[in-house]
Amino acid sequence: MSKPFDIELFLSAVLTGSHATRQRHVRQAKIIQAEIADRWQRQTPWAWHKKHMDWFLEHRLRRRSEATQYYYLLTVRLLACRLQKTWVFNL
Repeated sequence: MSKPFDIELFLSAVLTGSHATRQRHVRQAKIIQAEIADRWQRQTPWAWHKKHMDWFLEHRLRRRSEATQYYYLLTVRLLACRLQKTWVFNL
């Protein structure tokens, strides 16, 4: 049996800021990971494509406040940075 992917360890290389900010990014990244895994069965960020992130931002956050969308956008940008991708996301 394989271990579940540790998103906190994955993001640790790019996380900066206060403890609360780092925890928020980790919490949101876990939610993003769970939603993408549920929809496309892609468990790790290494298997994700830009379309997966776009889908999450556009469809899963549609009814959320602008502030919530913005904070998730920051987390998605951190994930893209960690993946060393040049993806551009807009809300």
